[in-house]
Amino acid sequence: MIIGSHVSFKKDTQLVGSVNEALGYGSTTFMFYTGAPQNTSRQPINDDLTKEAMEIMKKNNIDINNVVVHAPYIINLASNNDFAVTFLKEELKRVEQLGMTKLVLHPGSSVKLSKEEGIKNIIDNLNKVGKSNVLILLETMAGKGTELGKTFEEIKEIIDNVDYPLGVCLDTCHINDAGYDLNNFDEVLDLFDKIIGLKHLKCVHVNDSKNLINTHKDRHENIGYGTIGFDNLIKIIYHEKLKNIPKILETPYVSISDDSKERMYPPYKFEIEMILNKKFNKNLINDIRNYYK
Repeated sequence: MIIGSHVSFKKDTQLVGSVNEALGYGSTTFMFYTGAPQNTSRQPINDDLTKEAMEIMKKNNIDINNVVVHAPYIINLASNNDFAVTFLKEELKRVEQLGMTKLVLHPGSSVKLSKEEGIKNIIDNLNKVGKSNVLILLETMAGKGTELGKTFEEIKEIIDNVDYPLGVCLDTCHINDAGYDLNNFDEVLDLFDKIIGLKHLKCVHVNDSKNLINTHKDRHENIGYGTIGFDNLIKIIYHEKLKNIPKILETPYVSISDDSKERMYPPYKFEIEMILNKKFNKNLINDIRNYYK
């Protein structure tokens, strides 16, 4: 099972900290940002820490080709300004320096432009970015606001008109909220294959949803606690056609009040246990709280 979660990438420990956090959750892969997703502040990559992290990964059988980096949210390729292109180029250089091969990217939001203009900008800007040794994975979106990439057809249009290969990251919460019925995942996957092609699918974000299908809200929920449900997510995670694709959890942290302060703690260790056991834990939230108290 190639499964993991989003982990931190801190200034002092960088990739070493990311790998050790993932191992603490029982993961066989992981995903991280190279810096804060909402700003441009970036620390130089420490090659010594990267080398140390690679050794840890090797000892623990984590394949670097299954590790995923996520691009910052502030990159909006649907816009007309050059910032998104410049910053994405810099991020790709950082990902390559870290030795990673996959970068998940939100396609962008059209804001005041039409959908057609926004998609054209995404295509044009990706062509300006150009091909690198890092494969860009367009993430399927929920369609919140003016988000693009909410349908398989929109993703396909971008892929077909960019001058170099792109991949896709399928997010279960997002496609549920976009209107795809995960009670019938085989049909959804067949549709994806027909429109985009399964050869492009390189990552799955495994998230339950707080929302009903087709509500276009994008609010993640812990595994089995949302409208998609545990059984449906297990069928997706263990689907034979997705066997060799990394699955990444991005589910919400759990709040714990302590001395009138509220702190947030990751659920991933317990959700991964639940997934590997194929058994829903109805006491998940309490178990997380008790573990971190």
